[in-house]
Amino acid sequence: MAGPPRLPLSLAEVTVGSENERLGVARDSMLRNPRILKAELGEPRRNCYTLPGLDFSYGLYIKRTDGGVAEAIGHWNTIKPRKKIAQNMPRDFITMNRGALKAGYSTAREFNLYYKAKDIRLKEDEYRCFRRSPPRVPADRTYGAPARPSTPLFDILQHKFKELWMEQQRARTAALRLEKRKKMKVRDTRTTLLRKNPIPPKEESFWHLPRLEKIGPRICTFPARGAHKKALSASH
Repeated sequence: MAGPPRLPLSLAEVTVGSENERLGVARDSMLRNPRILKAELGEPRRNCYTLPGLDFSYGLYIKRTDGGVAEAIGHWNTIKPRKKIAQNMPRDFITMNRGALKAGYSTAREFNLYYKAKDIRLKEDEYRCFRRSPPRVPADRTYGAPARPSTPLFDILQHKFKELWMEQQRARTAALRLEKRKKMKVRDTRTTLLRKNPIPPKEESFWHLPRLEKIGPRICTFPARGAHKKALSASH
C-alpha cells in the first residue's frame, strides 16, 4: 500500500536526470502545479499544495460555554420533565348509542340531545391502535430477516447461468421465427397452384379433314404388301 502524500517538492530536491528536472529558468511554482509535476518512480505521489506550519490547528474552534470541569463537579445539570399534554379523546358513540336506546330515544334529534347531555369519551387505553386492531400473527411465525441462501459456487464455476440464459435466448429466437413465418403465410394464387400442380402438356396431332379420315390411300409406293408390313413394324 502506498503511504500518505508527501510534502510539496522543492528545487533543492530535484536532481539531475530525475523526472521533474527543469531546463532553463526554474521556479518553485512549476513544482506546485499537479498538471506539470511528474510522478517519481517508486515514491508516493507528492502533495502540490502548501500546508500551514506546525502551530496551525485544523478544525473549528468553539468557545466553552458550560464552565468546564469545575461547573460539572459543582452541580448536576438535570433535564426538567415535560408536561404531559392532555389529549382530547374522540367520542364513544357505541356507549352513547346504547344508553340512548335504553332511555327510549329513537329519532336523530333525540340522539343529538343525548350526545350533548352525556358526552362520553373513549379511554386512552381503548383508543390505542394496537388494542383496537391487534395484528393477526400465526402461532408458528418466526420474526427477523430470512437467512441469505448459500452462493452456488459450483454452478458459477461451470458457467451454468450463462448456459441457461443462452438456452432461453435460443428458445425465444425460435419462437419469434415461427411467429414471423405464420404472419408471412399468404393464400395460394393461380400462379402458385400452377407451380405446384402444372397442367400436363397436350399431345400434338395433325389436323385432317373429317371427310377424309376414313378413306384409305390410293397409291402404294411399296413394291409388295409384305414390304409395307415390315416397314411399319420397323418404325414401331
